[in-house]
Amino acid sequence: AINLEQEGFRVFKAYDGLEALKIAMSQDLQLIIIDVMMPKLDGLSAVLKIRERKNFPIMILSAKSEDTDKVLGLSMGADDYLTKPFNSMELIARVKSQVRRYTTLGDIHAKTGGKTIEIGRLCYDLETRSLFADGEPVHLTATESKIFDLLIRNAGRIFPAEEIYERVWNERAVNTDTVMVHIRNLREKIEVNPREPKYVKVVWGVGYKIEKQP
Repeated sequence: AINLEQEGFRVFKAYDGLEALKIAMSQDLQLIIIDVMMPKLDGLSAVLKIRERKNFPIMILSAKSEDTDKVLGLSMGADDYLTKPFNSMELIARVKSQVRRYTTLGDIHAKTGGKTIEIGRLCYDLETRSLFADGEPVHLTATESKIFDLLIRNAGRIFPAEEIYERVWNERAVNTDTVMVHIRNLREKIEVNPREPKYVKVVWGVGYKIEKQP
């Protein structure tokens, strides 16, 4: 909190999961940093509840450093995962990157207006970055929205996971499993059958693309 406040951020502190959930729902936030092991309500359960209503970035900061822990956290709706002990400069850099991406995206739940891209049952508003499937809004996290925006604006083009990571996270790819998890989350939200995706395709050994529809 001290480091973030020195960078000009206003920080709300929560000392257990229920308090974090209350602040998330009552304050106008741009990002949450949350631990996994917290009293009253654990961090992953809090992330799930927050994601039901909010799309701002969530960063997990935890002593649980196994790859399975990271994948689980990202699968449940987190945008980034940093393990303890951590470098405060790296934390601040990641926070600024997430906030910048979120504020650039704006409100992805706003009404549509302007130019749209329609592919099959999907309709995407380029101006507001709002996505609809069969006319119903699809609630994406900030990171999911950034990935989808990149793919749909370049429908048919294959993007290696490394390039997606560099474009979305604005840093050199370190662990492309992060991209894989977010792609899987995207499929769960937009595909009728995520196991047989029609839109978000993987080209084995190459990368990912949005499939153009006839």
